Order: sequence, then C-alpha cells, then structure tokens
Amino acid sequence: MSQVMKPSTAAQKLGILLSAAPEDFQQTPISREDLDALRENPPQWLQDLRRNGPFPRDVIAQKLGVSNSGLARGGLTDPLDADQIGELLANPPQWLEHERSVHRKVVAENERLKAERARQGN
Repeated sequence: MSQVMKPSTAAQKLGILLSAAPEDFQQTPISREDLDALRENPPQWLQDLRRNGPFPRDVIAQKLGVSNSGLARGGLTDPLDADQIGELLANPPQWLEHERSVHRKVVAENERLKAERARQGN
C-alpha cells in the first residue's frame, strides 16, 4: 500500500498555493507516486500556477530575496501573483530593499559559520 499525504502537504512540496489548485486536488489525498507523476509531467493547471501564481509565502519570499519574517515585517500577508511580484522587483519599496539587505547579510553569516565549522572539523 502506498503512502498518501494531505493535499496541503502535496501543495507545499509542489510550491503552489493549495487554495488556487483545482477542487479535486484540494479534496483528494495524494500518493507519493502521484506526487512524483505531477513533478515529472505537470498538468497545465500546475504549470500555470508555478508560472503565474498566486504563490505561497515561502515562494514569494524566495522570489523577492527575503525571509518569511521579512515579508511579515513588510506587511505582505496575502498571496501574490507573478505580476505583483514583478512590480515589487521593478519598483522596490524601502522595506523590501532593507529586508533584502538583511537577508543577504544573514545568508553570508550562515555561510561564514558553516565554513568555520568545516575548518574546525578537519
């Protein structure tokens, strides 16, 4: 018997917003085989969601180059589509520029610490 997951888990693994997926996807548990099939040969609705959104928080944060917390501090709580993200990137508000700077510093510090731990371990 194949393992199944909740639609919300499958949506998260696919990087899509569950509420934007078709009703049958939202209501049906997904097997690992079905998930793999969706990844390998995505139907048109999945291709459209991945390209145009609306996107979940973690995808929005990644596309904007900020953390999930940075989105919250910036007041972004609703899903955004590709056009809205494009507008933010084309004309970044001050909070976005600040959060991108903070995020870059955090990532750089994490890389520095990782390299330091690797040196100490050798």
